[in-house]
Amino acid sequence: MTFPGSRFITLAAVLTAGVAASLGAAETAAVAASAPPVINTGDTAWVMVSAAWVLFMTIPGLALFYGGLVRTKNVLTILVQCFAVTALITVLWLLYGYSLCFTDGGALNTVIGGWSKAFLRGVTVDSMSGSDPAHLIPETVFCCFQLTFAIITPALLVGAFAERLRFGVVLAFSALWFTLVYIPICHMAWGGEKTLFALWGLKDLAGGTVVEINSGIAGLVAALVVGRRTGYPHEPMMPHNVVMCLTGGAMLWVGWFGFNAGSAVSANGQAGMAMLTTQIAAAAAALAWMFIEYLKYRKVSALGLVTGAVGGLVAITPACGYVGPGGALVIGATAGAMCWFFISVIKRRAGYDDTLDVFGVHGVGGLIGTLLTGVFCVKWLGGQHDVDMGAQVWAQLKAMAVTIAWSGVGTFAIMKILDLTIGVRAKPAHEFSGLDVSQHGEAAYNH
Repeated sequence: MTFPGSRFITLAAVLTAGVAASLGAAETAAVAASAPPVINTGDTAWVMVSAAWVLFMTIPGLALFYGGLVRTKNVLTILVQCFAVTALITVLWLLYGYSLCFTDGGALNTVIGGWSKAFLRGVTVDSMSGSDPAHLIPETVFCCFQLTFAIITPALLVGAFAERLRFGVVLAFSALWFTLVYIPICHMAWGGEKTLFALWGLKDLAGGTVVEINSGIAGLVAALVVGRRTGYPHEPMMPHNVVMCLTGGAMLWVGWFGFNAGSAVSANGQAGMAMLTTQIAAAAAALAWMFIEYLKYRKVSALGLVTGAVGGLVAITPACGYVGPGGALVIGATAGAMCWFFISVIKRRAGYDDTLDVFGVHGVGGLIGTLLTGVFCVKWLGGQHDVDMGAQVWAQLKAMAVTIAWSGVGTFAIMKILDLTIGVRAKPAHEFSGLDVSQHGEAAYNH
């Protein structure tokens, strides 16, 4: 039986419940809005692990990779240089590096940051980093993660002029190059939404411009300014320990997951895709190099295999979180083939002595990867973004051109100034006997 007015009572009850729910939701939203920001522990743990992986890439990964490639009389100095650069850049990062890379530079903000966080002022246990309130991490963790990138980039340059520079010159060059070349490029790419490369729309998740092209071009210029090793290319200068080289290369491969997937600065889908595409590109590049070697020589070299893999890792660095598996396959295979061509053909014909092929791997791989990011990031090629391919490729090219010019001119000026003031080359007798004893008074192996 329906009582008169029951419908009105029911309607009133529904409206009352609705109003109460709305008020409750509004109150909850207000409380949430007024609540202090909360650290995302999962993202924090992921970036902390990634920072450790990237540091592992330099010491011991890069140190062993490079150390195995040089002659016995110079292996210790390579390891010492990587270790010392790690310490040096850490202190410079504290003094001014972090601030100039990741703060607002005012009128000069498009190209350089400011001094507001010099000496890490304001970086405390309570300060946070991140634009998304749901994905905040401690600023200390972000600072440390970015530090590891700042460390490995000048450390890569050690390979370009290996076996012929005095130890003090390597440190002086690293300090000046970090200050005048690395910091501006880093800020232009990653320093915020109003920096030059960001305004152009560059897509560079993990350092195709900042790390790879930057170090590759600098390596080529430095090698040209310093000149060839005594006896190059007529005397045999074979790697002294291929096992050490492969061990270091394997460490680089594993550490690169932190390098690329960690650059999402969150444990999310982009990080997962970056990890997957990193593995695919490295494998494709290694196989491409192996295939070319087998066709040409009917043999597959261990050094070729590991060099190809590193070339693929370099190339996927800018693209890793923006492209799909298919794009990673093409980028990796292209990088493996082109790095082989530049190292095995162009370098020999040109006659320059880039000792450990910093340009041939990082420069060439970085250029290929940064350019192809603009191609394979589009959705209809399996990428993650709905963008115009032509416009994106143009954005990539502009950033590449600025990086090439800034790195090339800056490196040339720094190396020339050092050569004219303190001299950069070791004495011929020291170069002949090896830098381990002349620079450090020690030998890697005591027989």
